Amino acid sequence: MKRRTFFKVTGATGGGLILGIGLAQCAEPEVRRKVLEMPETWHEINTYLKIGNNGVVTIYSPNPEIGQNVKTSMPMIVAEELDVDWENVIVEQAGLNTEWFSRQVAGGSQSIRKEWFSLREGGAKARQMLINAAALQWQVGAANCTTENGYVIGPDKQKLSYGELADEASKLEIPEKVELKSNSAFTKIGKNHKNVDGLKIATGQPLFGIDTHREGMVYVSVMRPPAFGQKLESFDDKEAREVNGVVDIIQFGDKIAVLATSNWQAMKAKKLLKPKWSGNGLENTADHDQILMGLLDARENEPFRKDGDVDQAFAEAEEVLTRVYESPFLPHNCLEPMNFFADATGDKVELHGPIQTPAWCRSRVAKILDRPEEDIEVSMTRMGGGFGRRLYGDFSDEAAEISSIAKRPVQLLFTREDDMTAGTYRPAIKYKIEASLKDGAITAYRLSEASINSNMYGLIPNFFPAGAIPNLEVRGHKYDSNITTGAWRAPYTNFLAYAEQSFFDELADRLQKDPIDLRIELLEQAKPAAEADEKIEYSPERMQGVLKLVAEKSEYGTKASDVYQGVSAYYSHNTHVAEIADVVVENGTPRVVKVTCAVDCGILVNPIAAKNQVEGGIIDGIGHAMYGELNFDNGKPSADNFNRYRLIRNMEAPEIDVHFVDSKLDPTGLGEPSLPPAGGAVANALYRATGKRIYKQPFVKELEVLG
Repeated sequence: MKRRTFFKVTGATGGGLILGIGLAQCAEPEVRRKVLEMPETWHEINTYLKIGNNGVVTIYSPNPEIGQNVKTSMPMIVAEELDVDWENVIVEQAGLNTEWFSRQVAGGSQSIRKEWFSLREGGAKARQMLINAAALQWQVGAANCTTENGYVIGPDKQKLSYGELADEASKLEIPEKVELKSNSAFTKIGKNHKNVDGLKIATGQPLFGIDTHREGMVYVSVMRPPAFGQKLESFDDKEAREVNGVVDIIQFGDKIAVLATSNWQAMKAKKLLKPKWSGNGLENTADHDQILMGLLDARENEPFRKDGDVDQAFAEAEEVLTRVYESPFLPHNCLEPMNFFADATGDKVELHGPIQTPAWCRSRVAKILDRPEEDIEVSMTRMGGGFGRRLYGDFSDEAAEISSIAKRPVQLLFTREDDMTAGTYRPAIKYKIEASLKDGAITAYRLSEASINSNMYGLIPNFFPAGAIPNLEVRGHKYDSNITTGAWRAPYTNFLAYAEQSFFDELADRLQKDPIDLRIELLEQAKPAAEADEKIEYSPERMQGVLKLVAEKSEYGTKASDVYQGVSAYYSHNTHVAEIADVVVENGTPRVVKVTCAVDCGILVNPIAAKNQVEGGIIDGIGHAMYGELNFDNGKPSADNFNRYRLIRNMEAPEIDVHFVDSKLDPTGLGEPSLPPAGGAVANALYRATGKRIYKQPFVKELEVLG
C-alpha cells in the first residue's frame, strides 16, 4: 500500500469517523487530468518535439531546470507556435546535445531571452510540416490550410489530427523560413500554466539528482581539506574500512573518497578517517578587510568606464559625498546539496545530475579523464536550487574521477557541512562611492570596487548612472585568494545595487529632493546619452516607467506616519525593476512588512511563474542583506550548517505585491533581477524608520552596532 493511500484509510485513534482525502482527489481539475503516455508509434518532427499517432505531443525542454520554471515555459513557447492543445503535451528534460540546441545553460537569467525565437521557430516549423502533409493528402495548397488545437483544417473544413499526420510530416523537409504568430494571436503565452513537475514534486517522485539510483551503484562521501590552502600529507583509514558496507577508500589529489553501499555508511566511515594536513590556511576575514580597503584608492588599472573629468568636477564642487559599502562572503545554500552520478566505463562515461552548465561539465571531464567528448554523455535532473553554485561542476568532476578510478558507477553526495565548507562563495566586496554636488546638481560620480578574486562584469559599468551624470568613472581591483568564489544569484549586482541605491537616497536628502523625483530627473538627463552611446545597457524610459508604476501601486508618500517607505530601482539581466519597502517599528524593532515591486521584463510567457520568480528573488535579497554572513579564520569558514548561519525565516518574509508592465517587447531575464533592488529598498526604509544609514551587510548586525 502506498503511503498516501495509507493516510486515506487509517488514522482514527478513538471513536468517530475520519474521512481521508488523497492529494489527487483534492487537486484542481487540471492536476487530476488523465496521465498522458506516448504510444508505441511516434515520430520525431524536429529537435524540439515528437508526436504520437494518438496526437500526444512530447516537447523537449532543452535548458537545465533550477526552479526558474523553464521546463514549463520553454515547452509552452513551442506549443504556442505548434498550435497544440496543452492538455495533450508531455514535457521531457532534454539531455546535452550541442548539435540540436544552441545554449543549454541555466545562468544569467537568459534561457527564455536567448531561446525565444528558436523555440518559436521549432514549433512553427513543425506546424508547417503538418500543414504540408495534410495539403499533400488533400491535394490542396498549404496556404489554404489552418491549424487549431492539434488539428489541421482544410479549405472545405475537413480536418486531420496531428497524430494522423505525424508519419508523413516526419518525412518532409524542414522548412527554412516560417511565419511566426503575432502577439495578439497567442493563446498559451501570457496565460497561467502550472509547473509541469508540480505534482511529482508534491508527491516526492524522483526528479532531482539526489534521487538517482542505478543497479550496482555505490555512494561516495568525500573528505576535503578543512581549510583553504591546506594539502593532504597522509591518512589512516583502518577504522573507516571496518565500517559495515564500506567498499573502498580512495585518495585523489588532496581528497579522500569513501565508497559504500549506502550514503549513511559512507558518511559514518568518513568521520573515522585520520588525515594529516600540511600548510595553514592563511585566509582571514580581518586581513581581507584591510587589503580590500587599501585597494579602494588604487589607480593603476584602467577604468571600466570614464566620462568627462571626475577629478576636476570634485575640485570645483561645493561638497563631495564619500561612502564605503561592505559585504561579506556568502554561501549558496541550495536546499539540495551538491551531488552527481557518474559511470566511467571503457566504452563511455555517463554523467547524470543537477548541473547548470552541462557542456562545460562535459569538456572538463573529458580533460580530467583524457577521453574524447563524444564518449561522454550528460543528462540533466531537476535541481533543488542553483543560484550560480551549480555553474561550477567540481562535484561532477569529482564523481567522474572517482568512478574512473574505482571502475564502478558512483553517486557522490555532499553533506550540508561539505556544501558550506567546500563551496564556491559570493566574494567579499567593498565599494567606495563618491559624488560631487554643485548648484543643486550631481556633477560627478566615481565608483571604486575592491573584490576577492574577480572584478565586476564589463557590462555593469554601463548600467545606471552611466549617461545620467556628465563626469563618471568606474574602477575595479581584486585580491587573489585561495578561497573559491564565483557567481551568486545576480552576480555583483546583488550587492552593488544596495550600495548605489542607498547612496542615491542619501544624495536625494542632501539635495532636498524626493528620492523618486531625483531618480526620474537623472533618468531624463540620461536619455540623450543612452540614445547616442550603444554601450549603455539600460533604458531610461523603461526605468522611469517602473518607478512611476511602483510609486502608484505602493501608495508612495500617502501611507500612515508609522509606515516608513524606502525606494530602490535597478537594471540587471536586461530587466528593469523598482521596489518600495514598507517598514514599521514594533516594540523598538524595525520590521519589513511589505514590498511593492514593478517589473518591465517584456512579454510574460507564464505570469504565475513570473510572479513566483519575482517573489522568490525579493525574499532572497532581503534575507541575505539582513542576515547573511560568512567569515574565514585561517582559511576555515565560520559556519558549516544552518545552526550557525542565519537565513530569513517564514515569519520574517513580508507581503509582496508584484506588478508587471504590459509590454509587447521580447522577453528579458527574470530569475535574478528582483533580487538586487531589495536590499536598497529595505536599507532606505530602515533609514526612514531609525534615522540610521547602513553601510555594511548584514543589516541586523549593523543596527545592533548603531544601537
